[in-house]
Amino acid sequence: MKKQPLGIYEKALPKSFSWEEKFKLARQSHFDFIELSIDESDERLARLDWTASERATLRALSLASGIRIPSMCLSGHRRYPLGSLDPAIRETGLLLMQKAIDLASDLGIRVIQLAGYDVYYESKSLLTRAWFIENLQRSLEWAAAKQVILAIEIMDDPFMSSVTKYLHLKAEIGASPWLKLYPDIGNLSAWPENDLGFELAEGISDTVAIHLKDTLPVTTDFPGKFKEVPFGSGCVDFAGAFKTLQQLGYAGPYLIEMWGEQSPNCEAELAAAKNFIETKWKEAEIK
Repeated sequence: MKKQPLGIYEKALPKSFSWEEKFKLARQSHFDFIELSIDESDERLARLDWTASERATLRALSLASGIRIPSMCLSGHRRYPLGSLDPAIRETGLLLMQKAIDLASDLGIRVIQLAGYDVYYESKSLLTRAWFIENLQRSLEWAAAKQVILAIEIMDDPFMSSVTKYLHLKAEIGASPWLKLYPDIGNLSAWPENDLGFELAEGISDTVAIHLKDTLPVTTDFPGKFKEVPFGSGCVDFAGAFKTLQQLGYAGPYLIEMWGEQSPNCEAELAAAKNFIETKWKEAEIK
């Protein structure tokens, strides 16, 4: 993975750590960057209201450590979805989006990864889809003004379970250089209707980053498992995915998505995950 940046999700690092300690651990573990988490918890949503001083401090710590924060995982819209039937929830979701774009601009974050949900805790309908599209269009205007990319992640949800669905959504929204794609090869692999190689190829021109995790597949009697599946125990063909992406000329970053905030063995788990990914990358490079 030396040729391309390899990052780590913030939630793979101990939650009790200060930012200085998180940067230090990421550097010691030989990662190139950290992806910032803005999830649906009150604690992390409060980051959207960081003061100018707090934002400057994080930039300074990042610069001093040599570990960048080029992307943000904005999963707070699970709680306040852009497609909600409740107008108050939609307005809160739009406010979160505005604040996230401003925060990204201030921190030097280039890509906000959006969860591909119209709604999460509500029932889906044609109307929730329409509200999501309308509010995503509004969000893209704000993103354009700040030169921040909004990248849709392929999800653990049928609303956005494939690159093909992203491309249909993009066609409906209309051309915007600020709307891009953030494939998760674990999520793509878990849906049985997806051909991973085909899906990666279809979206390569829009792909700005890639999540790496393992998953268990969806079946007729099992909903799949999309989180906390140990690398190598799931359904993802990592070597095949890497080979495909190499052939497609993908030169962007990869992000290991793990959840280890409470783990007593965080450093060992980071090392094992990184070693697994690098081993699969080398398999893909064998001529």
